[in-house]
Amino acid sequence: MSILTGSVPAWAAAQTGAIPETPAVPGGAMLQMLFGLALIVGLLFLGAYLLRRFNGGGTFGNTGPLRVVGRLALSPRERIVLIEVGDSWIVVGIVPGQIETLHTLPKGELPVGKETENRFGLWLKHVAERKNDAV
Repeated sequence: MSILTGSVPAWAAAQTGAIPETPAVPGGAMLQMLFGLALIVGLLFLGAYLLRRFNGGGTFGNTGPLRVVGRLALSPRERIVLIEVGDSWIVVGIVPGQIETLHTLPKGELPVGKETENRFGLWLKHVAERKNDAV
């Protein structure tokens, strides 16, 4: 029985009042584990860096002749997307289970004022300035 439970039998430890200690993890083993973890995380970052470098510095999945110019969510499940393909724009309607071309038009320029206007950002800035003025 003492072989299974350690060098001191449980009934002897209970009688003497000694509490058997659990073995501590040696410092060398802890350093080895941390070094291994740092090595794995470093390899992951190196792999991501190399993939991005070989991809031409762009983001993943953004290669090819297609580019999303803009999108508008009509509801949580429906949206309209403007896609640039070469020298033309395609307006696409997306609903669950279906994608349909709504209109095709030549490539143009987007109005600058509408895209840069951020109503929520302006409102938040106004509220923050009003709060700072009150203090």
